[in-house]
Amino acid sequence: MDFWEVLKYALLGLIQGITEPIPVSSSGHLIIVERLFGIHIEGMSFEVLVNTASLLAIVWIYRKDLSKLIISFFRYIAKRETRDYADFRMGLYLILATIPAAVLGYLYSDAIGDLFKGMTTIGIALLVTALALWIIRNLRGKKGDKDLSLRDTFLVGLTQAIALIPGISRSGSTIVTAMLLGWKQETALKFSFFLYIPVSVGGMILTAKDLVNDPQISQLLLPYAAAFLCSLVATYFALKWFMNIMAKGNLAVFSIYCVIAGLSVLIFL
Repeated sequence: MDFWEVLKYALLGLIQGITEPIPVSSSGHLIIVERLFGIHIEGMSFEVLVNTASLLAIVWIYRKDLSKLIISFFRYIAKRETRDYADFRMGLYLILATIPAAVLGYLYSDAIGDLFKGMTTIGIALLVTALALWIIRNLRGKKGDKDLSLRDTFLVGLTQAIALIPGISRSGSTIVTAMLLGWKQETALKFSFFLYIPVSVGGMILTAKDLVNDPQISQLLLPYAAAFLCSLVATYFALKWFMNIMAKGNLAVFSIYCVIAGLSVLIFL
């Protein structure tokens, strides 16, 4: 395994880390970069590996909110204390909203990936993402964590399932839907990344066996480690940056980027 090979895997990890938190489609960008650099990776083990790195970074950033949510959720089940009800309800909403993407991902993720992996599809999907982001660029919702409803959260979960199509941003689709439903930016952002956690954990569990049993794992150990580290660090800083962008309401910049990226893919790839 030469230095250039390790560098290519590190680049893929970096791309995953940068694009996972921001609304530009990490899966679409990974496919584009693989095409540009002639990289071909079999199976889903690598994608889940770098997604796991992103997951760890996201969990670390939201660790206080997550620990409070989990503790309050189970404490309400055990003691039925009123102070814990809001977090218990939020936990239920997250479980419900996770179901569409979890079911579709388990049953059809490979088929969807193969069917929509073409450059034309990715280019069009990026333009769709751009349009959605442009529509909500100036929205300012009023619904906070305590104002969410079963209907709203399930709709957000449904749009996460649409993001199985490469080029459709997962964070973008969930945040766009949430803000169209009148959610505050902070609530939309937090709920979006809370939704990412169980789906990512599920994918990690389902593919762990394939990763461990990969006959080339000893040869790939160094490039996989480089990709994992790059994805971990890049996700942390990208999400911190995106949180600041969301607070200021500057989503138009991502819409413009997706237009440029989508048109470039359609014209040149």
